[in-house]
Amino acid sequence: MQRFKNKTILITGASSGIGLAGAEQLVKEGAKLVITGRTHSRLEKALDYLGKNTIGILDDVSDGKTIDRLLPIVKEIGALDGLWLNAAYAVGGAIETMDKDSIAQMFQVNVFAPMLQMGALSPYLKEGASVVVTSSSAVYEGQPNVSLYSASKAAILSAARCWAAELAPRHIRVNTLVPGPIKSNLRAVLPDELRQQFEEDLAKVVLLKRVGEPNEASAVALFLLSDEASYVTGSSFTVDGGLLMQ
Repeated sequence: MQRFKNKTILITGASSGIGLAGAEQLVKEGAKLVITGRTHSRLEKALDYLGKNTIGILDDVSDGKTIDRLLPIVKEIGALDGLWLNAAYAVGGAIETMDKDSIAQMFQVNVFAPMLQMGALSPYLKEGASVVVTSSSAVYEGQPNVSLYSASKAAILSAARCWAAELAPRHIRVNTLVPGPIKSNLRAVLPDELRQQFEEDLAKVVLLKRVGEPNEASAVALFLLSDEASYVTGSSFTVDGGLLMQ
């Protein structure tokens, strides 16, 4: 398939995980990409992997200067056919561990940055473009020790629904990807044995009895970015192996 031939897509947080899996498939389907990543070595590795049709931007959004880095590149390109706001991070902790700094940091990365990016990049979205925002099944799970992360992902999901209404006159579609337990770099720091045990325990609580692969979530994002989803907007798509059914 060449669903994205002659299309330019920007993906934040695409140097690993779901974003990188999506970027790989987009390149195969003819897209020109702009990707961002927080870590230089990981971003360079992703760019080598994705090839010449990909531009990389080193963007640690925690410093509040993401627009200074993204906007010059997008202005030079001229217009975007698609925007996937995917960059985020997750940490857990008991209620008592939350303080002003930890709350500010989480919302800076997971809420402030994508909202600023959307505001600045919206004028460069072509009529009929598509926007995908990555949220999380944590929004609905109600699990202990993740209230801060869950709140940040709920905020950006709610914002995306409003963007869908606001951008509809330009025929721009906005939808949300809601991944559940997907293999990611969040667990890559664990020793192999501990990571395997963690994923086995996680798999027990989903209907499909396994942790998902990044490409299984990115496939849904690519559908939403494509013209195949031309009548889909303001919706959330859960990719969680049936976790929320339990």
